[in-house]
Amino acid sequence: MLLELARSRRVLFVGGKGGVGKTTVAAATALAMAEEGRRVLLVSTDPAHNLGHLWDCEVGARTRRLAPGLDGLELDPEQTARAHLEEVGAALRRLMPEHLAGEVDKHMALSRDTPGMHEAALLERIAELVEEGADPGRRDGYDLLVFDTAPSGHTARLMALPEMMSAWVDGMLHRQARSRHFGELLRGLGRDDSVGVQVLGAHPGEEGNRRSDDGEARNDRIRGLLNRRRHRFEHLREAVGDQARTAFVIVLTAERLPVLETVELHAQLRRSGVAVGGLVVNKRSPADAGAFLAGRARLEDGYLEELRMALPDLPLLQLPLLEGEPVGREALAAFATRLR
Repeated sequence: MLLELARSRRVLFVGGKGGVGKTTVAAATALAMAEEGRRVLLVSTDPAHNLGHLWDCEVGARTRRLAPGLDGLELDPEQTARAHLEEVGAALRRLMPEHLAGEVDKHMALSRDTPGMHEAALLERIAELVEEGADPGRRDGYDLLVFDTAPSGHTARLMALPEMMSAWVDGMLHRQARSRHFGELLRGLGRDDSVGVQVLGAHPGEEGNRRSDDGEARNDRIRGLLNRRRHRFEHLREAVGDQARTAFVIVLTAERLPVLETVELHAQLRRSGVAVGGLVVNKRSPADAGAFLAGRARLEDGYLEELRMALPDLPLLQLPLLEGEPVGREALAAFATRLR
């Protein structure tokens, strides 16, 4: 089920409660697709990154080759937010008058601790990857992007952000247009009333026109920057809402809390317009390995029955509890054979 989803999609999100094996499932899926000849990028957005542990190598903010056809990348929220703020600050300093540079720096310093800053920065990086990375026509593009996401609550908020951020940028563009219109009215007043222009800090004649031209150019650059951000968020919103292009898979264990959290995550994703393609129940206890594990298996059967009643239309794949952890390429490839 899972590999079939990955074969027919360009973007695959793997999410669920912490500790259920999301990273293993995402990594094995990405490796299986790479071994079938697709160019794959495996991206971790979880602050508690485990890609390096799985592949027994260091994976960071720059893409690293994990296997033929498969690259890995870890997005650190703190580092991503810092880079995002530096980029925004540099853009603002270019767009604003020189005497406001100190105000820009002050605003950027305050923004570092703003609630939601990490999520917004992470979302923009994800949007960039989806827009540019999921384009096999590009020399550095990929056939498939697999996202190993953070635990459920964080991921649900992240999936809701494209709509919110698009609305925010639209609001900024609207306010910028109103400000520009107001400025045009004032400049029109200044053409007939030199005193009014002087009160506003300008002077009639060539100097006033030059300042006006500078302001117009700055407004155009601001509008262009906002439009690029709006396009990026709109592209991400369209991508995550397109069931033919994107799928979200929820990984869980057959226990009470993961089952309840899965039902809630599914509801949150649906409200955000994100389709869930299937469920992967990991670490199922064997029913033929002694009385203790047989009892656990019966308990798990009951929880899975509740899950099927709550989400009857979703495909469900069950994976057995393994003796050891699948670490390294060979172990992940063996694990991937169970994902069909």
